[in-house]
Amino acid sequence: MLKVKLMNKIAKVGTDVLSPLQYELGTEIENEDAIMVRSAALHDMSFSPNLRAIARCGAGVNNIPVDKCTEQGIVVFNTPGANANAVKELAIAALVLASRDVLGGVKWVETLAGQADVAKAVEKGKSAFVGHELAGKTLGVIGLGAIGGMVANAAISLGMSVMGYDPYITAKAAWSLAPSVRQASDYAEIFKSCDYITLHVPATPQTKGMICEKTIAQMKDGVRILNLARADLVNATDVKKALAEKKIAAYVTDFPTDETAGVEGIIAIPHLGASTVESEDHCAIMAAQQLDEFLACGNIRNSVNFPTVGVPRSEKPRVCIMNKNIPNMLSQITSAFSSKNINIENFANSSKGEVAYTIVETNEAASPEILREISEIEGVFGVRAFV
Repeated sequence: MLKVKLMNKIAKVGTDVLSPLQYELGTEIENEDAIMVRSAALHDMSFSPNLRAIARCGAGVNNIPVDKCTEQGIVVFNTPGANANAVKELAIAALVLASRDVLGGVKWVETLAGQADVAKAVEKGKSAFVGHELAGKTLGVIGLGAIGGMVANAAISLGMSVMGYDPYITAKAAWSLAPSVRQASDYAEIFKSCDYITLHVPATPQTKGMICEKTIAQMKDGVRILNLARADLVNATDVKKALAEKKIAAYVTDFPTDETAGVEGIIAIPHLGASTVESEDHCAIMAAQQLDEFLACGNIRNSVNFPTVGVPRSEKPRVCIMNKNIPNMLSQITSAFSSKNINIENFANSSKGEVAYTIVETNEAASPEILREISEIEGVFGVRAFV
């Protein structure tokens, strides 16, 4: 029986994927084989020696010590795209909120409660909340992954011109874009050309603080900026200065901080991007399916620290190996089997940065001697057999 520790309330449709005949689940589980988590911080957590995998029900993994996990041979999964539609819909709302002072108008109407002839007062005072239409404006989308691509396509349907930039765009993502989405040559082209800019990239050393005094200076006067990705992408001090100078007309963020809460010109949404029933269900199901596939047969997909490697489930014995991505590794692994006259019938290998992962299916189960020989190869830090 495999033990799965739940660090948050995980949607039941997700935990139901894990059969009670194979898995024991709960928040008080000890010596766990796997963890399912949403927002709980794991950086200070002491991991069980049995821990093999962490499944994050969401795309971001800032709450997980990924490097530490890699060193300990713990596979970290996320669920890219599972919450994309929810974030896309919030981005559409953010575009409207950045363009028209809907929130200010609603708050003003609330002050009219109890007065005589509210309708007349509304007609007299509504001109203070005149805004702008989206149609005909240019939206710059930075990051064209699952979410950014959907936002770009939705903006096209709203009558906007859309320009996108993503130096790491995949072929699949490119094919999913509407033909009228223009590809910018670099970030600078987005900054100087667009009336609206929306961010859909992870927080990395290259992207942190990408919206700052220097890049804001390249933008149009009155630009409107949306950040539903990560707070660290934007230098809040520089944005507040640009708002005061009217260089930026509005800043909408889904990541309020001490610096941005309650600031005029900043619409701070309380991290609602993935907060829909449907999104939480999709993320939980996807996380559980990936966890089950890895624990049951060693296949890896959507891991942030190990490569995608999979061999269809079969009744053949298999050995899964984690190792450093160094020369001569595969020949040493295959030699361990051939020296004992065990035939390799299926083989899959891939690498990601400094680590690699190998699945070997054989005509007979590997002996403890073979497993020990493989584990003693320099650079191997994880060996797991499935019979």
